[in-house]
Amino acid sequence: MFIVSFPYTVHQGGYWSIFAMIIVAYICCYTGKILVACLYEEQKDGRLVRVRASYADIAARVFGDRFGRPVVNSAQFIELLMTCILYVLLCGDLLKGSFKVQSMPLSAWITIGTVPLLFCAFIKTMRRVSWLSLWCSVAHMLINIIIVIYCLTLANQWQPQAVKINPSIGTMPIALGIIVFSYTSQIFLPTLEGKMIRREKYHCMLGWTHVAAAIFKVVFSYIGFVTWGEDTEEVITNNLPWTLRVIVNLILVAKALLSYPLPYFAAVEIVESIFFQDQAKTPFQSCYRGNMSIKWWGILLRLLLVIVTMLMAIFIPHFAILMGLIGSFTGMMLSFVWPCIFYLYIKRDTIRWPEKLLNMLIIFLGVLFGLMGLYSSSSALVRAVKEGHSSRHVSNMLSEISEKATNETLKSTLLG
Repeated sequence: MFIVSFPYTVHQGGYWSIFAMIIVAYICCYTGKILVACLYEEQKDGRLVRVRASYADIAARVFGDRFGRPVVNSAQFIELLMTCILYVLLCGDLLKGSFKVQSMPLSAWITIGTVPLLFCAFIKTMRRVSWLSLWCSVAHMLINIIIVIYCLTLANQWQPQAVKINPSIGTMPIALGIIVFSYTSQIFLPTLEGKMIRREKYHCMLGWTHVAAAIFKVVFSYIGFVTWGEDTEEVITNNLPWTLRVIVNLILVAKALLSYPLPYFAAVEIVESIFFQDQAKTPFQSCYRGNMSIKWWGILLRLLLVIVTMLMAIFIPHFAILMGLIGSFTGMMLSFVWPCIFYLYIKRDTIRWPEKLLNMLIIFLGVLFGLMGLYSSSSALVRAVKEGHSSRHVSNMLSEISEKATNETLKSTLLG
């Protein structure tokens, strides 16, 4: 979904952002493989047996059930909830960009976009979510084809010289957070691998999907940026001509609405598994009746979760910065740091030193860039909210803030 902001990452980081798209794809593919490897234990006869079922189970094995499971569940819930907020925010931003009604603020458009999402509170099974995701994929392919074809028609106006070769290191943390966030899939991988009919094909599947994603993101980002250069917006569809922009934005709104149920449903399942099952195991009783229908107060709680995402989107109306903030925090931990820590602990007797060093390097990079991105993104977000800057003004302040964050983080890392 967030590939519409990838040309903006090239605006921020130049060729370094393009290089990061490839490296992050490799790292996330690798950590996805070792994370699933932590689900298995080798038996005395050499067979690998799946003894764990989820990310939280792996964390419980390493950090203990009392600490590991709540921490990972919290990180996953934050990641899912913030993804829902981004979908709502993107809907409002696109609707506002499509219909220039001066009297309607962004908050009004966000509220309008949230109304259809209230029906998500009544979804009970993943089957319904899967059908919505199918149409979401169709809309996504249509949008990408339209944007790429339009950019190709303007090939004679491309500005390859606009791509920076040596950008300031201070501009990279925001872009890196966006890139990491787009590749974050580790929270779904244990379940995905468990549902595969031929689990031995998992590594092959993961490798080819990350190769395909990296190629498309690099090509799409480069073409999108060189088409508009320094005028590239946070959401690339806002650069399109008015008529085409309205068409693409409305399709993108439909895609965002169709994308929302998956992270929303996953977040609801986490909350229900922790708080609303059997009262002997959880603080509250189940929100389902015997016939699996949802109780009235369960519906209200689900509706409240949708409204919370709407309110968060209204109070944090800066799409790219928020995405960078999420990627710098939960994305780095879930995709870089924790898989390597878990792998080093669980497989410590079987892995060799070169692989151990690789995992340590990934942990170091995850912590370093996570701290830089978290500081720069949160600082930019606070300033943008307080001063009411537009997106273009926000992008201008990122370099100053990120440069300070980079210098402070590097200094503390080297001294430490």
